[in-house]
Parts: sequence; C-alpha cells; structure tokens
Amino acid sequence: MTLTEASVRRDVFPISTNHPMTGSDYHRIAEAIRFIESRVEEQPDLEEIARHLGLSPFHFQRLFRQWAGITPKDFLQFLTLVRAKRKLSGSMSLLEASLSVGLSGPGRLHDLFISLEAVSPGDYKRGGAGLEIAWAVQTTPFGEALFAMTERGLCGLSFLDGSRSALDELRGRWPGAQLRERPELISPVAAEIAERMRGLAKKPLRLVLKGTPFQIQVWTALLAIPEGAVTSYRRLAAFAGAPTAARAVGAAVGSNLIAYLIPCHRVIRETGAIGDYRWGAERKTTLLALETARRHLQHPSSVVSENRA
Repeated sequence: MTLTEASVRRDVFPISTNHPMTGSDYHRIAEAIRFIESRVEEQPDLEEIARHLGLSPFHFQRLFRQWAGITPKDFLQFLTLVRAKRKLSGSMSLLEASLSVGLSGPGRLHDLFISLEAVSPGDYKRGGAGLEIAWAVQTTPFGEALFAMTERGLCGLSFLDGSRSALDELRGRWPGAQLRERPELISPVAAEIAERMRGLAKKPLRLVLKGTPFQIQVWTALLAIPEGAVTSYRRLAAFAGAPTAARAVGAAVGSNLIAYLIPCHRVIRETGAIGDYRWGAERKTTLLALETARRHLQHPSSVVSENRA
C-alpha cells in the first residue's frame, strides 16, 4: 500500500517509518494508552486525552498517527477487554494455521528470520562457566533495554523500567559467565531489533536459549503466535503439548528473558484481561495494540471503525 493509498483510505500514515520515536515519545504514547484504557467506559475524546498529556490536539493527533498509523479513537477499540476477548476467540484460526507446520517447523522460523539454539545440558548445568557475554543498554521504540549476546547469538533482551534489575537477572541466568559491557558489539544488533519493532525489514537473527527442556518447548510455542493475535495460557499449554499444565506454562512464559522476539506479551488471561507482564502491563498493552494496528493496516476489514477522532 502506497502513502497516497493510505491517505485516501482512512487518512493514515504508514506504520513502517524510518523516523524512530524518541524515548519521550514512547512514554507519551504509553501514558495516552494508560489514560484511555482507564476511561474506556467514558470514551474520552481527542481534546481530553491531549490535555492530559499537556499537548495540543493537533500535535497529539499527529504524534499518535506517526507512532500507531491510526487515530486515537480507532486505537481505543483495541484496548477494551471486550475487544481483547473477541480477539482471543478470533485468533484460533491464525494460531492453528501457524501451528500446522509444527511448533518447531522450519516454515514459521524462516518467516520470522529467527533461528534458535538451546545451550547444551552440560553448559546449562555449568551456568555458562567459561562463556563471555557482551551486554549494553540501548534505546528501542518501547524504551531503553538491556541487550546481551554470546558469540553464538542474542541471549537476553530486557526492558529497563520494570521492578527487577535486568543486569542482576542476566547474572542469575548465567552465573558462571563473564559479563562485559560492549556497546560497540551490541549497537548494530540492537538497531536491527529496533527496526523489527517498527515493522520494517527483517534480517536473520539467532537466539540462544538457556532453560529447561519444558521452558524451551513453551518459548518455541510462543513463536507460533502471529503478530496481531493472542492466546490464553490454557490454549498455549495445549499447543505446547502439555494441556494439563497451564500453571507451569504460565511460569515458563514469565521466565522468558528475551522480550518481544519471544512474544510472551501475546498471552492474555482467559477472561480477555491483558494480565501481568515482566516488563509492565502498560508496555504489554502498548505492544498488543501496536501489533493489532499493524494487522488492521494490512487487513482493514478485520476491524470496523465506529468512531474516529
């Protein structure tokens, strides 16, 4: 779809933009989403949301469209629990299609330009002893994050403004490894991942997973959930081959330390509630809403706009 076509059909900007949002822009958008979500029943208008952020309606509308590709009113539709619950039911066909090649099928990973490598049982037991891990803090469209890499690939991606220390978590996951701050090594990879977050072109990326066989099974299952879809813990447990282990699956989801790329944010509660997220429910809501917006831009008939700002 060209810019002209997008402007004619619903007057939107393409969501794939080469102009990254700054950290302050992300926090403004996240705060706008939090404000809208807390007042879903009241259906706040453009002026009220902009006033809450200390922006003019024009500036806020432009900022929001640049970031999300649709209007704030359209975005509101993706944030209600009713919408989330409907989307949960509607996601089944997408999930089943993705899983038809198998949870570890080469087709899905090829589409994602991601390859996975689990550490050996011996390396797992030794906690990464003798391994060097490079790390650095970099800016992403969703705030600052700590990136970590071994020579074999990315082994950690944690947003920083959660309740836990990302560096302490990395040390806890790899207690025997030597951690060295190496921004010159991390920066190119972080830039590529930031491009993915903006919906731009993907380059091949290798992830190094350290976990129990069950955890890796669950994390691999998460990769089968397409962007713009969600599932519940119970359904994920069934997809991962452990239909009676929803609680254990939830624990495995919560122990994921590679944010966004292993999309644990796409798992919500059976009721349709967004639920908890290691890096904040606000960020989870933002991620899900953005992904739904992308899907809507690709498939406009999937969402009917009832109100526009």
